[in-house]
Amino acid sequence: MANLRFYTNSPLVINQSVQLSESAAAHATRALRLAEGDHAILFNGDGHNYDCTLTIVKKNSVTAIINNASKVHNESPLNITLLQAISSGDRMDFTIQKAVELGVSNIQPITSKRSVVKLSAERAERRTEHWQNIAISACEQSGRAYVPKVLPPISFENWFNQNPSIGTTRILLNPIGAKRLADIQKPTGEIQLLIGAEGGLSQEEIDLATSHHFQSILLGPRILRTETAALTAIAAMQLVWGDF
Repeated sequence: MANLRFYTNSPLVINQSVQLSESAAAHATRALRLAEGDHAILFNGDGHNYDCTLTIVKKNSVTAIINNASKVHNESPLNITLLQAISSGDRMDFTIQKAVELGVSNIQPITSKRSVVKLSAERAERRTEHWQNIAISACEQSGRAYVPKVLPPISFENWFNQNPSIGTTRILLNPIGAKRLADIQKPTGEIQLLIGAEGGLSQEEIDLATSHHFQSILLGPRILRTETAALTAIAAMQLVWGDF
């Protein structure tokens, strides 16, 4: 069965009409072939699903009336911020999509020494918007009603200068990690997970992270690709501490 669930950045109020975004309207009409009178779910990131009835359906314009709202209870008990060094090609898109499905709260792209992709300010803004749309699509698919924020890219050093470690559990995937995940006490606050790009983190970056209270952990004896490392670590956290 098709997933009839669409994101809107508009306020959603029972018994009031709302117009779907152009992209959502195109998906509803062209891909799903929805018609007037059909039901769908809208969400805007406030933690609720809004059941609606489509009242006007045109090629690129769909209007719906909100029937009722229900609280969604599928958020992870873990507050995970993924600090992902920017990877190339589709790897970054894939990582963001799957990290959202696995329950992360925020995603912070990091420019590291071994990041192949170098973004100008204009390109960084466009990529951030693109990544945020991927996060929204992942929420539509996975049933999440809160949308993780994809923050603008920031350099490795600047992130540390702006983010003190107070109240956080900081974890770094390191092939020569001294700990396993099960050795770390279950966090009660934010978890910050740092993942390198294709070539991993430089020793200088590892040393900087360690000096800012990142704990090096090892996930098995095999070297993981950047996208595999992020998703494996998040899944392991959900299994050991979360709701898996």
